Amino acid sequence: MNAPDLSVIVPVFNEEAVVPEFARVLVETLTPTGLTFETIFVNDGSSDGTAQRLESLRRGDARMKVIEFSRNFGHQSAMTAGLRAAKGRACVIMDADLQDPPALLVTMVEKWREGYDVVYAVRRSREGNGLQKVTAALFYRTLRALAGVDIPPDTGDFRLMARRVVDVLNAFPERNRFLRGLVSWIGFRQIGVSFDRPPRAAGETKFSMWKMVRFALDGLTAFSRVPLRLVTMAGVMAFLASGGVLAWALWVRLFTDRSVQGWTSLIAIILLLGGAQLLALGVIGEYIAHIFDEAKDRPTYIIRRFWGNEKDS
Repeated sequence: MNAPDLSVIVPVFNEEAVVPEFARVLVETLTPTGLTFETIFVNDGSSDGTAQRLESLRRGDARMKVIEFSRNFGHQSAMTAGLRAAKGRACVIMDADLQDPPALLVTMVEKWREGYDVVYAVRRSREGNGLQKVTAALFYRTLRALAGVDIPPDTGDFRLMARRVVDVLNAFPERNRFLRGLVSWIGFRQIGVSFDRPPRAAGETKFSMWKMVRFALDGLTAFSRVPLRLVTMAGVMAFLASGGVLAWALWVRLFTDRSVQGWTSLIAIILLLGGAQLLALGVIGEYIAHIFDEAKDRPTYIIRRFWGNEKDS
């Protein structure tokens, strides 16, 4: 069979409330364009009725494929599985909650046809409380400043990628993936398109504050050695400061009539240095954890079932 023009990859986790509406809007958006397309839903270990909804939708649309994981492996793993299964000349990654509006795909496809290899969506505005907006803005700008690659701020994983970009991504051997960083690192011609992010069509977000912190740490440690360098600089500064305090204590003891006093200051210095050491061990531990995961060479995900192939398996 000829490859479709577009592969739409949709990771889902407990999204039974919104999947049918998303599928309807997506088909209504892409059908008038004349593009041939396939939709690849990756069910990331959902525990609700998402699998049943997807199976029902697939029976009514031969263009739909469903990858079902054996358990929840995470959003990055789900996107990776979708990219490896996609056959389209271009691939789009988007969420099913309709916060990534399918209508924007028309503009993305136009930019792709103009010769751009990556078209990413830039959030001009977004829903959420003040804390969420501030932390999101801080995350993107800190990552861009420290990561060593030009990751555009206010962008998520909603993007279109040409086939050659997808082929490069699929060839990467690493398992701990931060895809939006990898896409920026690859290069090629890239452009952003702005949009106002709407609220979720239904359901609740599955991205908790802890997952956001974990995601930020993974992204930072995957692309930046700055934390390790900061630890080194802190160690040098602590060594110099300790040497200065020691020299002052010896001067007072040997050349003056005063004796060094102040157990409080001594304990404070010990606690400060001890805390700095623990912080350094924690930062180093994050990098060692990445090395450990890569060395185990376990698969990024395990597929329980694949629906929609020539022969379901």
